[in-house]
Amino acid sequence: MLRIPGTAALALAFVLVLPGRSFAQAASGAPTVADARAFVEAAELRLFDLGTKAGRAAWVQANFITEDTERIASDLNKDLIAASMELAKGATRFDGMTLPPELERKMKLLKLAPIPLPAPQDPKLQTELAQTAASLEATYGKGKYCKDADHCLDIGQVSKIMAESRSYDELLDAWQGWHTIAPPMRPRFERFVTLANEGARDLRFTDLGAMWRSAYDMPPDEFAAELDRLWGQVRPLYDALHAHVRARLVKQYGADKVPATGPIPAHLLGNIWGQEWGNIYPLVAPAASGGGVDVTALLKAKNVDEKEMVRYGERFFTSLGFDPLPKTFWERSLFLQPKDRDVVCHASAWDVDDDDYRIKMCIEVTGKDFTTIHHELGHNFYQRAYRRKQPVLFRNSANDGFHEAIGDTIALSVTPDYLVKVGLLDKTPGPEGDLEFLLRKALDKVAFLPFSLLVDQWRWKVFSGEVTPANYNKAWWNLRRKYQGIAPAAPRGEEWFDPGAKYHVPANVPYSRYFLADILQFQFHRALCREAGYTGPLHRCSIYGNKAAGAKLNAMLEMGISKPWPEALYAMTGERRIDATAILDYFKPLMDWLEKENKGRPVGWK
Repeated sequence: MLRIPGTAALALAFVLVLPGRSFAQAASGAPTVADARAFVEAAELRLFDLGTKAGRAAWVQANFITEDTERIASDLNKDLIAASMELAKGATRFDGMTLPPELERKMKLLKLAPIPLPAPQDPKLQTELAQTAASLEATYGKGKYCKDADHCLDIGQVSKIMAESRSYDELLDAWQGWHTIAPPMRPRFERFVTLANEGARDLRFTDLGAMWRSAYDMPPDEFAAELDRLWGQVRPLYDALHAHVRARLVKQYGADKVPATGPIPAHLLGNIWGQEWGNIYPLVAPAASGGGVDVTALLKAKNVDEKEMVRYGERFFTSLGFDPLPKTFWERSLFLQPKDRDVVCHASAWDVDDDDYRIKMCIEVTGKDFTTIHHELGHNFYQRAYRRKQPVLFRNSANDGFHEAIGDTIALSVTPDYLVKVGLLDKTPGPEGDLEFLLRKALDKVAFLPFSLLVDQWRWKVFSGEVTPANYNKAWWNLRRKYQGIAPAAPRGEEWFDPGAKYHVPANVPYSRYFLADILQFQFHRALCREAGYTGPLHRCSIYGNKAAGAKLNAMLEMGISKPWPEALYAMTGERRIDATAILDYFKPLMDWLEKENKGRPVGWK
């Protein structure tokens, strides 16, 4: 996950006075192009300083969760949000002017205030919003399932049970236990929605969801329709996978626990949120499965530790022609969960200062974390590419889906052939292992698609008022049934707040970016493989070591957000529209197999 509370939150602004003129004097006359340029230039001079301070405070808060660090981060965030609102409103003074294209885009970005948390004008409400946001994230970070006073499980321990246990009752207990962390958040989240919506309306948006959807170089409703179009392209593949997994879970647990034609109980999919299903691969593997390539076993056989896993990720990027990460990355990143304090373990990448990039991750030596590391480093290399080429206002990804997609694009090249090249695997398996490889990948990538779509579908409805506090939990599970075909593991009334058990909700991180990234990464992968001259099956392609593909990738990364995202997409792929056919191309052998397996089985759910 990208977490850059510093310079990439481009509207971290301040009360601006144009050089040589007071703000009141500047506002009294008709503005000129020179005024607009001075306004933007002065903004960029200050954004770096404000972003760095906020980023450092947020880093400390996430790594040392105390009331003091929470308050420090909250205070800086409050000032930063208030200033961003001031600058966004100040930029509206130049509405209607004809400006040079680059200046016009910068002004647009300032007016969009591309941070996920606008604040009301009232300073007291700004303080309240900042404190509420910090406390919600801290509550999640400190969250534990306590069976009794002496037996508490953190998210890592609960996740381990969800991943490894095959006991229906143990999984149910762990799932229910983790969800107990969320109900205390509910009243604060309700207040958060009210305050954030007021801030969005001050910026002339109808609500916070409309503001988020406006950040994609298209009208908000058009963006929502674009997501629906993409989901329509990939849904047949998801439905086929769902039908196969459900049939195998019926076999494992019995039809009395898993309905043969209904939604799958949420606790049986190997993940707290049922968003990725790779951990239950042994239950759904092909009948003649040989187990495929077990990356976890390969890492442990080579005695690879947590830090060396990160070195593997770095070496992938350097093989493409990128410079190594700075020394400070290795000195300042968090790789292991500390034993003496609470931290937010959710993996994230940080851009704190010039040439100061970090990841924060409680790494375990597993194949899953090996992939996650490649994802997080993708953020860092993207950050450095646009930092070196772009002014402050253009230091972000073409859209937020791009940022999430880059690391996952690289991770798609973590193929058996790549594992051979880096010495983790002795020889590349033949095509007989492709089905296993694709099914493992689909259990994470394809299974994730509807979840990544519905999280913001829920929040957009909450922000617009379509879903009221009286129906938070009901609406959440209605969407999970509709898109995922998943049902709660136990009865869920409104005394629960199950959305809050997912980090991105209390942390106020928009989630549509992950849906876009899940589509874009395959489109990027197809284009980079083509650039590398690869002509075989798409799922077997690895661009590791290919400088031509690396140059193509870097050319897009360097653009940052300086151009509308279709232009960045074109620079990478030669296409101007996001296209899910690449994911269908990648998984075609699996889809052919699923269609055969599912003959006679119900597909879909009641």
